[in-house]
Amino acid sequence: MITRDLIAYNTATQSTNKIHDDETARRFGFTGGLVPGVEVHGYLSWGPVSTWGEQWLTRGRMTSRYRTPTYDGDTVTVTFDPATGEGTVGHGGRVDATAAAAVSDLLPVAPALVDYPDLEPPPLDERPAASPHSLARGRHLGAISVAFPDAKADRYLDDVREVLPIYTDLGVAHPGWVLGLANELLMANVVLGPWIHVGSTVQNFAMIGTGARVSCRGRVADQYEKSGHRFVELDVAVFADDQPVTHIAHVAIYEPRQVREA
Repeated sequence: MITRDLIAYNTATQSTNKIHDDETARRFGFTGGLVPGVEVHGYLSWGPVSTWGEQWLTRGRMTSRYRTPTYDGDTVTVTFDPATGEGTVGHGGRVDATAAAAVSDLLPVAPALVDYPDLEPPPLDERPAASPHSLARGRHLGAISVAFPDAKADRYLDDVREVLPIYTDLGVAHPGWVLGLANELLMANVVLGPWIHVGSTVQNFAMIGTGARVSCRGRVADQYEKSGHRFVELDVAVFADDQPVTHIAHVAIYEPRQVREA
């Protein structure tokens, strides 16, 4: 078992997603603004990257799930068991998030560019409200495109308290930054109130290097109601210079029941 401690940091205090805002989050019963799940995923990635390095970044897989919130300023402990591939993030004796990671000798089929159309997202002021209609199962989403590194990537290693030198040594993107593209994809296509990323499964195929043009594309894999919350599941593919980099199954509560009750 390997472990490390870090001080969690809420990177999204200025986000349009007000679940990361202290005042809004407290109205929904949280202690304060939530540290984004993609950043918690970034904390969890320390374990498999420490263990397998480039091998995991180019062919590894990890599922992360977020049980309870991680808050800004929390001193959290990250654990990883190389024998089982299981990891956690927790504080105060509580497990906030879990991960299951592996490296396989047999990679699944990589996403094909042709299966993920490069559609234009709607203009920001014309995005529909998130709903069962706008997030209908099978709908292809407008793609987002960025150059790596962008402004967020330039500060990302500090933001997620990353200590591994591999990212600067190789000049490659951090797994948390890559996963964050799935959030950006959702927000580029619909207008959301406070919403919560609850988990993702990420399969890596390659690393994103300096100077790459990155395209994040996807579709709605499923959409449903559970325990009063409205969920969406996205099927997301990330390409760098038109080559497949990552395949993501991304799950979010796009309308928490507290919002509907309010």
